[in-house]
This record gives sequence, C-alpha cells and structure tokens, in this order.
Amino acid sequence: VQLQASGGGLVQAGGSLRLSCAASGRTFSSYAMGWFRQAPGLEREFVAAISWSGSTTYYADSVKGRFTISRDNAKNTVYLQMNSLKPEDTAVYYCVAGRGSIGVHAWDYEYWGQGTQVTVSS
Repeated sequence: VQLQASGGGLVQAGGSLRLSCAASGRTFSSYAMGWFRQAPGLEREFVAAISWSGSTTYYADSVKGRFTISRDNAKNTVYLQMNSLKPEDTAVYYCVAGRGSIGVHAWDYEYWGQGTQVTVSS
C-alpha cells in the first residue's frame, strides 16, 4: 500500500483545512486508517483513526470536537477535516494504514505516507 497525503498549508488560528490521503492497492477497504503528527522537537503523536468500515473512529483528546476523520472506500481516500485550528496543531501530518484492528499506537500501522505540513499562525 502506498499513501499520498495532501492538503496541508498555512492557515490562521481558528481556520480550517482538510487533509486527504490517497491509497494505492485493491484492498484499501480492508485497512484501518489513521493520522499521526509530529511537531519540531516533539515526539510523534496519534491524532485520529477510522476502522475499515468507517463505523468506528478514535480521536486524541487534543483534537476531539475539532477534527473529523472519514473515508471513501470507493475512492481509496481517507480525509481529516480540521476546524478551529490552533497554533499547537502545527506539525507534519502523516497518513497511516494497517491490516489489523483500529488502534492509537504507531505500531498498529504498517504503512506510512510521506507527510504534509500544517502550519497554524497566531
């Protein structure tokens, strides 16, 4: 599985962005998908995840109520809608995919995209 993330950019605090992650491969619909992020000097952290069917989602407490993860299996794409962005959301965002059950740990996901930069100005 190859993952291509896009949609990052520069936005003012309070603004919105939508990240997209296009996946290659015929078995996309069987993979749990997620997003992680890493800010400079900080450890990588979990952001959100969605089960293969889309029926189950997990969110980090820091983004709950502001971010929404969704997927379109017909388009092999997962999305992260980010609203009410804060400067502390600034990071490189990575799209991930895993054959197993939905999870919140980096080791739950075998495949990682190249990352897309999100910068939120105050």
